[in-house]
Amino acid sequence: MSTLPVFRWRLAPDGYATRRQLRARGLRPGGQEVAAQLERPRRHRPPLIAYLYRVDLAKPVRPMTDAKRAALAKANAARRICPACRRDAGYVTPASLGMCVPCAFPEPSQALRSA
Repeated sequence: MSTLPVFRWRLAPDGYATRRQLRARGLRPGGQEVAAQLERPRRHRPPLIAYLYRVDLAKPVRPMTDAKRAALAKANAARRICPACRRDAGYVTPASLGMCVPCAFPEPSQALRSA
């Protein structure tokens, strides 16, 4: 295994891009290995590292099919259903609560307030 070329932050030569930069161009790595890496130095901490891929070996992003779009919509709709009350919360239920906000923090009953 050979070592990767390492470039300083913002000093990578043309022809290399991160995954995010490839995606912005409508490309994907397409199975290629990491070609290089960027290092951004930080004080008192290890450097930030970003992996770079060769743009000339990148492939176009696969188009979204109707079946994929329907499956994604179904999965997103399932994330909105509260497991406690089985209602559509109108938002993605927080993983930290595990249920919708009204179920996690119920209002005290009127009888307890008046007592």
